[in-house]
Formats: sequence, C-alpha cells, structure tokens
Amino acid sequence: MLQLALTANPWQVATVAVPILVVLIIVLLILAANIKVVQQSKALVIERLGAFQAVWGVGLHLKIPFIERVAKSVSLKEQVVDFAPQPVITKDNVTMQIDTVIYFQITDPKLYTYGVEYPMSAIENLTATTLRNIIGDLELDQSLTSRDHINTQMRAILDEATDPWGIKVNRVELKNIIPPREIQDAMEKQMKAERERREAILQAEGQKQSQILVAEGEKQSAILRADADKQAAILQAEGAKQARILNAEAEADAILKVQQATADAIKLINQAAPGDGVIKIKALEAFEKAADGRATKIIIPSELQGLAGLVASAKSVFDTVEPNKPADN
Repeated sequence: MLQLALTANPWQVATVAVPILVVLIIVLLILAANIKVVQQSKALVIERLGAFQAVWGVGLHLKIPFIERVAKSVSLKEQVVDFAPQPVITKDNVTMQIDTVIYFQITDPKLYTYGVEYPMSAIENLTATTLRNIIGDLELDQSLTSRDHINTQMRAILDEATDPWGIKVNRVELKNIIPPREIQDAMEKQMKAERERREAILQAEGQKQSQILVAEGEKQSAILRADADKQAAILQAEGAKQARILNAEAEADAILKVQQATADAIKLINQAAPGDGVIKIKALEAFEKAADGRATKIIIPSELQGLAGLVASAKSVFDTVEPNKPADN
C-alpha cells in the first residue's frame, strides 16, 4: 500500500525528502566547520560560553557548535620584533637614538591570551622604558662600548616582566646606536687622529726594525770579516812558522853536511897519515889565507916560525931570479 501511495503521490514524497536532505547537508557542514586540525608549533585557546575551556595542541579536535569557540590561535615559534628607534639620554646628557630587536617565544598560550591586552605594544613600551633606565646610568662612551652588558641586563628585566604574560624573552640586541651629528663628527675626528697616531707608531716601529736589522747585518758582517782576518792571520802565522821550520831544518842539514864533510876529510887525513912537514905546510897555507884578509896583525906559533922564515927566503930568491929570466923567443 505504501508503494501505491508513493506511486500515487510523487509530489508529496519530493516535498518530504528535500527538507530532510537540506537538514542533513546543514548538519554535515556544521560538523565540518567544527572539526579543527591543529598544526605543528600552533596552539588554539578554546572558550566555552565565554569562559576558558582548554588549550588544544597538535592533532584533530571537534568543537561543540554554538557553545565553544576558538578565542585565539597562538604560534609557539620563536618570533622576532624590530622596534623603531627610541630617544634615550645618557648620564652625561647626550641624546641618542637606539633601536632594539627582541627575540621571544610564547610558552603559555592561556597567559598570552588573557594576561595583557595588545602584548606587542606592551613589550615595545616596556623595552623603551627599560632601555632609558639602563642608558641613563651610563655615559656616552660606556653606552657605545657596553652593548653586551646592556643586552644581558635588558633580557633579564624583560624576561622577568613578561613571564606573567606567558612570554619568554630569549635575546635582546641593540641594533643601532645613533648619537647626535656633532657627536658623530667629533668621534670621526677622534678616530682619524687615532688612525694617524697608529700609522705614525707603525712607521716608527718599521723604521726601528729596519735600523735594528741593518745594525744586526753590519754586526754580522763585522764578525764575519773579523773571523776571516783572524783565519788569514792564523794561516799566515802557520805559513811563517812552517817557513822558519823548513829554514831551520835546511840550515841544520847544511851544518850537518859540513860537519860530515869535515869529519870525512879528517878521517881521510888520518887514514893517509901525513908527516909533520905536511901538517906544518898546511898550517902555513892557512895563515897565508888569513894574511890575505884585512887583519893587520898575525900571531904565528913558534913551531911554525922557522918554517915561515925558510919559505920567505925561498920566495925572495924566487922573486930575484924570476925578473932575470930571459924572455921566450
């Protein structure tokens, strides 16, 4: 009978089926809209009827339609914020412009959502006031040379102040420190003078080292020349010594040979056994040779005086006979 009824009333069936299909589609769309997939390094803060309900982490979640809502989507990554330059006054009344860079990370999404209104604006104002307090206790030169100290001090203060907001400050960096133009001109002049001073010092050091090297070279050269002269003198002395030794050896050999010849002559004379007359004649010849020199006085032994007179008489006779000898035709 139902089949007959449906067949008989097709418009009535269509009228009933369309609203049901529409309702099913609407339900599916609502379910699809309330299925939430939380990505990595993300967190969702969920409220139920206006009150905090939960923090959804990574994964698939289903939200109750019309009762629960996503209050805030929070990124858990480390974030970097570059704040505009802030005017600060140093202890010696110099106004500078300093801009800072903050590296922070949200550690508690609930505190970050409900702890403070406009967190970035709060951090910026907190950074400016903290920077003014720190720089106000430093002079210009200390501010320019104490960046690490300022960064560390600011990070500790900001991290403690933002902890109730669910924010952790990891690093604080002073990006630029811009002093007034007149201070910059004075610093440039000072740096130029310092560079010129260092250049003069380096030139003086170079000249000093050059002079030291030249003096050291001259010293080494003088030492080498002295050593060469010393070696030459030693060689000359050694040569003179060897020459004197050779001369002495030659004279000794000559004397030895003369003595040897004399000994040989005496030996031959002894072997010949000369008579007394021959010895006297030889002695007389020796005195005759002595008389041929420059001696003005000759002493003749008594045993040779008779022989000398005999020889003189014979010589006078010979000299008398010799002129009267007839010439050869």
